[in-house]
Formats: sequence, C-alpha cells, structure tokens
Amino acid sequence: MSSTRVLILGVLLDGPLHGYEVRRKLELWGTANWANVAFGSIYHALAAMAKEGLLEVVDAGTRSRGGRTVYGITPAGREEFDRRLREHWSEIMPIVDPFLVAVTFMDRLPRADLLAAAAERAGRLREGFAQIERALRAKHAANAPRHIDECLRLTAAEYQAQLDWVERATALIEDGDLP
Repeated sequence: MSSTRVLILGVLLDGPLHGYEVRRKLELWGTANWANVAFGSIYHALAAMAKEGLLEVVDAGTRSRGGRTVYGITPAGREEFDRRLREHWSEIMPIVDPFLVAVTFMDRLPRADLLAAAAERAGRLREGFAQIERALRAKHAANAPRHIDECLRLTAAEYQAQLDWVERATALIEDGDLP
C-alpha cells in the first residue's frame, strides 16, 4: 500500500469526507513537500479502497456536499491504517534521488559545468527552504495540526544536508580535489 493510501485512511479517521475535502486537507498539510502524493489519484484510491472494504460510501452524492460521494473508514480500514502506520515507523527505505546518479557521474562533466550545476543545485535547495517556510505559514494560518510541521522540518533538514554537501563539494571542485 502506498503512502498516499495511508494518508487517505489517516485523514478519514477524523470523519467522513468527499475526495475534494481529502485532497484539500493533504494540500493544507503540505504533503507535496514531503510525500509522493499524486493528488489526481486520490479519487481513484478512494474508489479502490471502497471496493477493498477499507472504506464505505457514507453518502453517494445524492443528499449532501454538492452531490459528491462521501467516504468513511471501515473497521478493516482502521486495522489497515494501524498496521501500515506501524510499518512506516519501522521501515527504513533508501532515499531514491536522481541527484545521486548525477554525483556518480560528476567526473563526466567539464569543471566549469560541474561548478555551474552545483551552484544551480544550491540555489534550488535555498528556494526549497523558502517554499517550506511558505507551507508552514499557510498551514499555521489554517490551524492545521502542529505535528505536521515535523514533516516539513524533516524535509528542510534533508535539504540542509544536501546544501552542506554541495557547498563542501564545490570547494573541493574549485581546489581540484574533486572529482
């Protein structure tokens, strides 16, 4: 089960919602910054989880919420959420980042191009910090749960680790010690 499915089940623990409400909550939490959420797949995931018995249709869209289908979590969905949440706490996964492929072949770029690429990466990481700060402000303005901040802070720490590495590597490249 993907993280998106766990996020959807977790959001529905607070009560039934339609797909747009699920999406808005996940957007509010800033999941685009720290989870691989394909927002367009939320509706498909809701329907699939209903077929699997993890969710139930509480309102088929005929009575409330603008004719939208409202889903609630079932006892099986709560069990699935709990199981997967505990697995996510203990599961260590490698961070898959195309940047590691770029580092692997850094020796294939001319020095000037490598320095330009490192400078561009550093700039994009700094832009990422600004985006995280905006997400934190928006989240706080909407009174989203405080603990969600930690997902954004962890992402910022990962960006900082990469920025630190890029800055050290840039100095080594400039001194001719890397690659």
